[in-house]
Amino acid sequence: MENFNRLNDLYFKKLLGDKKRKNLTLSFLNGVLNKDDKNYFTDISFLDKDNEPLTLDGKLSKLDIRADLNDGTQVDIEVQVCPFKLMAERSLYYWSKMYSEQLEKGAEYKKLKKAIAINLLAFDYLEDEQEWHNIYNLLNVKSHKKLTDHIEIHFLELPKFTLKDMRKIRVSEAWLAYFSGKYSKEELEEIAMTTPAIKEAVEFEDPFLQDKIERRAYEQREKAIRDYYSYMNAFKEEGLQQGLEQGLQQGLQQGMQKGLYQQAIQTAKNMLKDKVDIKLISKYTNLSVEEIKKINEE
Repeated sequence: MENFNRLNDLYFKKLLGDKKRKNLTLSFLNGVLNKDDKNYFTDISFLDKDNEPLTLDGKLSKLDIRADLNDGTQVDIEVQVCPFKLMAERSLYYWSKMYSEQLEKGAEYKKLKKAIAINLLAFDYLEDEQEWHNIYNLLNVKSHKKLTDHIEIHFLELPKFTLKDMRKIRVSEAWLAYFSGKYSKEELEEIAMTTPAIKEAVEFEDPFLQDKIERRAYEQREKAIRDYYSYMNAFKEEGLQQGLEQGLQQGLQQGMQKGLYQQAIQTAKNMLKDKVDIKLISKYTNLSVEEIKKINEE
């Protein structure tokens, strides 16, 4: 399918949120979290399966992909296609829910495990950062020492991503190249030579699109996103037009006011030459007595 959107959240969850393909999810997570052979995650259990998006703006408290890793680490992976200014607050909110829900009432804090939030964004969010992958922890503002390793929030910004060397590609870069939509299937096949999981992901696309129910849901979600951008552009253009009209109207009003003021001054000068009383001049020109006295002195 031409222009297939791999960031469509319905497709994303079918690809990486299904236990049938948990090897792909582990590949993605181990790559993004920079795990090596010694601390590689080996298994994953998916939670909260009924979590299709209810609203386009994302204001729901369910996650795209929520899972437990084999060492107890909690992880959520969220895809955000439409620009959202409060991603930090939203991600921290989801992280806090994920972290707090580990403990049942009366349970000990020592049972808490690390919680990781991963945000895959189709837009630039961190304006002051140049890198496409940024990680946030809880640090001392002076010494920069980490308070705990239990909190970790990742932002992956696709617009900032570009492959520097196809021959020296990391697993995280391979996955970003796949989801970015910037690379052809031929280029992805070359990437798959170093990251076999990418080949499996590409091969999953055809059966997903051939499923009538899945394709219908995918197309409805794409339509919702297109409608969102269409509405936003319409509102922006309407707001700009209103601003121009208001600006023009204000300019005309200011111009008229300036013209009337200049005319009042000239009228006052003429009346002063005719020795008309200042109070009477003020009455007919709407100028203050002080303004007329100043004109008279000049």
